[in-house]
Amino acid sequence: MTKPDVSAAATPEKKPQHEHHHFRFHLPHVHLSSAFGDDWFALKAEGFARFFGTPVFLVVQTVLVLLWIILNVTGVTNFDIYPFILLNLAFSLQSAYAAPLILLAQTRQSDRDKAHADADAKHREDLAVAAAQRQDLAAQEMEKLAQLLQQNTKLTELTQQLSERIESLTRELHGKILASLPKP
Repeated sequence: MTKPDVSAAATPEKKPQHEHHHFRFHLPHVHLSSAFGDDWFALKAEGFARFFGTPVFLVVQTVLVLLWIILNVTGVTNFDIYPFILLNLAFSLQSAYAAPLILLAQTRQSDRDKAHADADAKHREDLAVAAAQRQDLAAQEMEKLAQLLQQNTKLTELTQQLSERIESLTRELHGKILASLPKP
């Protein structure tokens, strides 16, 4: 398993939220190593354990066992005659190594799964916090809009009152000017 590059997380860069690395929540778990380590042997052992469960391994093993039995039963060779004690020893040796390797692979996979589950939980939690913040911000903006709408309504009413007053004064002034003019 390759480890994500932590050097990018160490140097803060100003990036938009959508450009962040999608494994950024996994970076805190990079320092964790499995109980068996992350050295060459552990990685190779895990690779072998994974290979034991593949169809290629099963087919090759079946062909080799059949070839072994056929060669010894037909008398082409007699290095392991029936009851195939050497073949049983080979299977015992294989299982003696396969079982711990498989357990090693399962343990390492369990560690990775736990780290990923923790990172995913953190990601979901951060998403929930961000959603709550956006909801609060939207509520504040709605409140501001309601206040602005109320102020706009008051200004419109004031403008209407002033317009009516101007109209009233204009009529009054017009009436006085007409009354002060000499009559023909």
